[in-house]
Amino acid sequence: MLYICTWYIYNLPVFKRNDMKKFIKVPTALVSANCTKSSLKLDGCSVIESCIHSMGGKGTMFLEEHLLVFVLEGTMTLFYGNQRFVVHENEMILLKKAMFVRYEKEGNPDHDNVFDSLMFCLKDELLKEFLTMANVKIPRITEEVKNTVNPMTDCLVAFARSLKPYFNNPSSVNEGLLRIKIMELLYNVSECSKNIFRQILQLRQPVRNDIRQVVEQHYSTPVTLPELAYLSGRSLSSFKRDFQVIYNMPPAQWIREHRLDKAKDMIESTVMPVSDICYSLGFENPTHFSRIFKNRFGKSPSDYRQ
Repeated sequence: MLYICTWYIYNLPVFKRNDMKKFIKVPTALVSANCTKSSLKLDGCSVIESCIHSMGGKGTMFLEEHLLVFVLEGTMTLFYGNQRFVVHENEMILLKKAMFVRYEKEGNPDHDNVFDSLMFCLKDELLKEFLTMANVKIPRITEEVKNTVNPMTDCLVAFARSLKPYFNNPSSVNEGLLRIKIMELLYNVSECSKNIFRQILQLRQPVRNDIRQVVEQHYSTPVTLPELAYLSGRSLSSFKRDFQVIYNMPPAQWIREHRLDKAKDMIESTVMPVSDICYSLGFENPTHFSRIFKNRFGKSPSDYRQ
């Protein structure tokens, strides 16, 4: 599904690993949020327009899909894994899915602090469709392609501006036209930056990563098993098999036990509400969380805190 929406937002809380403050899931939260927006829909991609007056908006996103960011005015600083990227006016960056990204937005001080960006959330199916349509030879990527900030060409800037009128009357925009526009985007991006084109190839064919590193970095975040498998560069079945060999237990059991241990630590060391702890660690609901917490530690989370 493609959503192109206008997103006006002035302040979002910042995610910190130690106190697990709230975050937003992108694109789901942005296309359903109670904020001023308009959206365009197409299978395989979501596009969010953010045009705000900002002197320092901050927040954290969990990427449900791959994210291509265009900054058209102002500056966006992204903290992605252990890396920090500063994306200036008419620059872009591509980030892979199933990751937390902390962001800071700064508007242009010479233009009423306006911050203007487009965020394209790209599903694997759309990237596969593009590579098939482009009829390109797909080399095997054996080394991880590093994230970099890339300049936008005049052609890409003009493309981004050409999308603006669609937000005025989204219901009248033809889905076939949107699909052509998104294919045009991917063609232009691939021609503009060989590094991003190699990243697109890698998104479809991830490099294998060490399972221990992936799991221990992400188990205390609300990622799913398929997302962990993707981050490790494996199919779900290969991930489960390799995990069993390393840890001598199924991944779901290992993750549940370690998330419960993390929840216990957070209940002991923070004043964060139990429900927030539940959702931040990926448990499906507070009732389920309370039941399995009591089974593990003999008390409900609320009783354990007292």
